[in-house]
Amino acid sequence: MDIDGQVAVVTGGGSGLGRAAAEALAARGAKVAVVDRNAAAAEEVANAIAGLALAFDVADAIATETGLARVGAALGTPRILVNCAGIGVAKRVLGKEGPQPLADFEQVVRVNLIGSFNTLRLAAAEMAKLEPLAGGERGVVINTASVAAFEGQVGQAAYSASKGGIVAMTLPIARELAQFGIRVNVIAPGLFSTPLLRSLPEEVQASLAKSIPFPSRLGEPAEFAKLALHMVENSFLNGEVVRLDGALRLPPR
Repeated sequence: MDIDGQVAVVTGGGSGLGRAAAEALAARGAKVAVVDRNAAAAEEVANAIAGLALAFDVADAIATETGLARVGAALGTPRILVNCAGIGVAKRVLGKEGPQPLADFEQVVRVNLIGSFNTLRLAAAEMAKLEPLAGGERGVVINTASVAAFEGQVGQAAYSASKGGIVAMTLPIARELAQFGIRVNVIAPGLFSTPLLRSLPEEVQASLAKSIPFPSRLGEPAEFAKLALHMVENSFLNGEVVRLDGALRLPPR
């Protein structure tokens, strides 16, 4: 799909990987709606790329439907959806204070997995109504998983479950939406230089970087964005999960 002139929605677009994706899409000529629970962050990015800022919870069905309707009214129906919204809670199943609170597990799955599915289902419903482009394509969805979906570490049960669910639903959804000319792919990033990791002490960041075979450094959000752009532009890439991790394989701890 040619990105120029298309409408794109990026969730979690106020920072990190989402911000990089939003900026890259805008640089290619897309009209971008930046979605983030942090309204100020969404506004900052949207202003920088002449986009539309929206603040809502991606796991809230009504709020998301309303938000996407605002995108349609202001920019047009999106053909591109990049889901980067997500959270992580590191807790052991059996900690010093007893079993992990169920609410913690539910919250991570709700935001990461249910939120991704919610925005996908609603955006795909609108994409399916569009006239097809050359080759029959109507839209593309890119979800964000993690290498933790494959090698979850101790304390990552909720996070790994949520990201593993994103991986597992990719192929069946891609097969179902093929009839509408809508593609679905996933990026599974490793250790990236996001605001969360940059908040750690320098020695911790250096140690994490050394664990990556090559290149032995943290990934840059711009590298995530480059892969997202390729997934949009390469119309034969469908139903795939692509690791972006420098050959990293996470140890148990």
